[in-house]
Amino acid sequence: MTADDSGAAPRDTDTGDEAVLDIPVNDPPGAGDEDDENNIAVRLEQLILGADRRYTPFQAARGAGVSMDLAARFWRAMGFADIGQVKALTEADVLALRRLAGLVEAGLLSEAMAIQVARSTGQTTARLADWQIDSFLEGLTEPQDSGLTRTEITYPLVELLLPELEEFLVYVWRRQLAAATGRVVRAQDDAEMVDRRLAVGFADLVGFTRLTRRLEEEELGELVEAFETTCSDLVAAHGGRLIKTLGDEVLFAADDAGIAAEIGLRLIETMAHDETMPELRVGIAFGTVTTRMGDVFGTTVNLASRLTSIAPKDTVLVDQAFAEELGRIGDAPVSEAEAAAAEKAAEEGTGTPPPTYRFALQPMWQRPVRGLGVVEPWLLSRRD
Repeated sequence: MTADDSGAAPRDTDTGDEAVLDIPVNDPPGAGDEDDENNIAVRLEQLILGADRRYTPFQAARGAGVSMDLAARFWRAMGFADIGQVKALTEADVLALRRLAGLVEAGLLSEAMAIQVARSTGQTTARLADWQIDSFLEGLTEPQDSGLTRTEITYPLVELLLPELEEFLVYVWRRQLAAATGRVVRAQDDAEMVDRRLAVGFADLVGFTRLTRRLEEEELGELVEAFETTCSDLVAAHGGRLIKTLGDEVLFAADDAGIAAEIGLRLIETMAHDETMPELRVGIAFGTVTTRMGDVFGTTVNLASRLTSIAPKDTVLVDQAFAEELGRIGDAPVSEAEAAAAEKAAEEGTGTPPPTYRFALQPMWQRPVRGLGVVEPWLLSRRD
């Protein structure tokens, strides 16, 4: 959709380059319950956004001093669909546009980077908002003994929670930003800030597809939530980072191979002691990883995924580079035979005591892995 400088009504175009933000627009109120729900929806929007609808997208772009084309690109990057030229935007929308454009004008961000900032923020907060509504608010607004409907409870509940959730969100974001900045500062060179050497691991529930056919939807949801919660807690507690969850699978990363090894084994051990959980398998690889928008990409990530798919249940498989890195940092012997010989010599009094290793590595049969050639997996375990 486009609009000329006079603010005239937009006209359709083939490209759609001028389309803009999706702020929910309610249909004309009906009668009875539908009318009440529409009114509450509008009141909730005003409460959450903190302002009334005042501007069309064209007016918002003009007020922010940016072109409609750039405004449309920002809106879409944040994850909002097109609404034409409905008067649905607020002062906050104008201010957000002005801030992003100001960062570009000041040379602090390129236009492409500003759009990437908008996209990463939109994707992350969209998932957070969906989770809060689906899991948190839905449970709290379930009508019980109050005699009130969910719709009647929602407004006062959001009114109470909104400032607290907002403050908590900013707190966690600042903490995460501080941690991420620290990792970048500790990088050895500029190239390492983007293409870094990390340990990357996947943890996958065995037989999950069969479970989806056997369990009720609510039971399946509870199992997935318990799995994701357990993985998230363990990864964070031992110094790793949970990159993303995929229902029956989680992806995590760590700067140190020893940390990743501890996480992988802890996940196996914890799940094995939970009778409600299926068996687990873990694959970990070490190498150069490209990071973008909080995600990780590259051959190392693909290899970790393939190792997970071929790992026996309740085991951790690692690649050759990971095994070598554990040996380099002294968490596992480079050679089990040499370590055993050193231990025997120390017992007999003919040699010095060997180092105390945390992990043991057992080479497995080499095998072809689709897209990656022949790899030699290593079975990771704790050292007795």
